[in-house]
Amino acid sequence: MAANLKRVFPGGNTSEGFYSYYDYLIENDANRIFVIKGGPGVGKSSMMKRIGHEMIKRGYDVEFHHCSSDNNSIDGIVIPKLRVAMVDGTAPHIVDPKNPGAVDEIIHLGDYWDLEKMKGNREEILKSNKEVGRLFQRAYKFLRACRPIAEDIVNKYKEAMDFGKVNVQTINLINKIFENITTEPKIGKERHLFGSAITPNGHIEYTDTILNNIGKIYHVKGNMGTGKSTLLEKIYKQALLKGLDVEVYHTPLIPQKIETILIKDINIALTISKMYEQNNYKIIDLDKYIDNKIISKYKEELDYDKKMLNDLLQQGILNINRAKKEHDIMETYYIPNMKFEEIEKRKNEILKRILSYEK
Repeated sequence: MAANLKRVFPGGNTSEGFYSYYDYLIENDANRIFVIKGGPGVGKSSMMKRIGHEMIKRGYDVEFHHCSSDNNSIDGIVIPKLRVAMVDGTAPHIVDPKNPGAVDEIIHLGDYWDLEKMKGNREEILKSNKEVGRLFQRAYKFLRACRPIAEDIVNKYKEAMDFGKVNVQTINLINKIFENITTEPKIGKERHLFGSAITPNGHIEYTDTILNNIGKIYHVKGNMGTGKSTLLEKIYKQALLKGLDVEVYHTPLIPQKIETILIKDINIALTISKMYEQNNYKIIDLDKYIDNKIISKYKEELDYDKKMLNDLLQQGILNINRAKKEHDIMETYYIPNMKFEEIEKRKNEILKRILSYEK
């Protein structure tokens, strides 16, 4: 079987600002975690991508952990079989070694820039860095403003829902999924990440790479407030009690809510992703428990709320996009002053060390 490339987001631009699930990048029993430091444009993402693709060529499954502030860039790679990871340790996702030397080590690509030439761009770098920060703060204000609008929509649908029937369907679904699963004398492990993100290019989703080769994929359908996230949470908690490991992927705007759960041990996933509206094992439709008479009286308010929510979200995306463009300008102050031939040598050295964990 060909090696698999999974794409995820370890952090996201949310209604709570930048939200991190970086602690779940790799398990605590990792063989080695390389923490890459250095400014914009020094080659962190390129180095990790090249190593990742090299490992795929060698037949290893690899995870690319994308940057929500630039979805074409990556903030980390994980090679699960070798229990090795590389991660960008610069702002806003500050990552410092937890077990220095024993597991974690810092690779500082700033060792390969020409400091004297860099000093000539000091004022421009400071100015650009300040503007990037300002634009992100502005973006987060718009995303934060989305939250009460979203909650207003949720409350209206909650009023119209028959949650008694939702509970019955949830229990029946749990019984069906776990009917032949023996409970192990252990608690399963949970891993939290994002399968989609609010990026400079809008809403970007990688759920299809996460659920590649999964046998049964349930599509959970429903409007905001119909109980999709609660249903997914109940199922993943039951899986943990059964001793099964679960990957939990969260929604990009409200990071506590759930978009997808993957129970790889039993080859089952459940998702609200529209990618699986047609291509699924079964649809769980929560909209059928809505009292449409209640919803109809709120139609005008709901139409307004949904438009307002979209407008605010688009303003957030616009400002993230402006921040990305300013960040690109800042990179131009670093790139000409980098010793990329030295970085290439370091990349080859790291690749050899990663391959040393082969058994």
